[in-house]
Amino acid sequence: MRRWAAALALAMVSAAAPAHDTWFTTMPLNPRGQWVLALGTGTAFPVYETPVAAHQLAHSGCVGEAVRGSPLRAAGTAAAGSGLPLRAARPVSALAAASCWARLVPIDIQIDDPTVEIYLDEIQALPAVRARWAELKARGVRFQETYVKHARLEIDGESGGPATALPELGLDARLETTPRPLRAGERVRIQVLRDGQPLAGLPVQFRSELSPLGLWRITDAEGRVETVLPLAGRWLLRGTDLRPAADGSDRWESRFLTLAFEVQTRR
Repeated sequence: MRRWAAALALAMVSAAAPAHDTWFTTMPLNPRGQWVLALGTGTAFPVYETPVAAHQLAHSGCVGEAVRGSPLRAAGTAAAGSGLPLRAARPVSALAAASCWARLVPIDIQIDDPTVEIYLDEIQALPAVRARWAELKARGVRFQETYVKHARLEIDGESGGPATALPELGLDARLETTPRPLRAGERVRIQVLRDGQPLAGLPVQFRSELSPLGLWRITDAEGRVETVLPLAGRWLLRGTDLRPAADGSDRWESRFLTLAFEVQTRR
């Protein structure tokens, strides 16, 4: 473990000024046997700072064993520092496996120049992105962005197989590893998809609830990343696909992605 920690320290970066990620957390089944999930936003997984407002949900649902893709419904109000509680449409077995997701409505923002530099560092922006921003900044153009958050959660239950792609997500992450549940010390493989197609060259970060650091990887030609996750507990894959706006203007468009999943202790 000490050798792993030393190697990890070299490969990881601190979350000194992290982007605001949005992710799912599982909660106990309600008395009717329905899944209840929290959806919130924070700068340092696994701590929520603000809940997602119900009106921000553009699309959501769960698919899996005895689960249909009905939208998730608000199951109450969220207190400060917690996520918005959402429930599945129908009762399920406590041992069922499923994938749940949410896509939020687009949001337009402007960012001041110093904050842009922090933002680009935090998402490990590619050289082409940094070069374009340098050119825009030299012309005195303000950083303007439209972003969309995409969150996915894998629930293994008693067992789980490869996750299916979710066409409802413009930026998706499939957990391909089998068998499931995942175990500490085993290799995990995830494929990132944009509009259903493999997304190559995207920097993504693995975050554990037990560490403030994150391990960065870049998706290969098939949109895949692989790594060994040595710690049991909750994990989050996060990434941001930032690119010039499709309308050819000086604006930016981004899609944020999180994939929440659990790793069990070694056998």
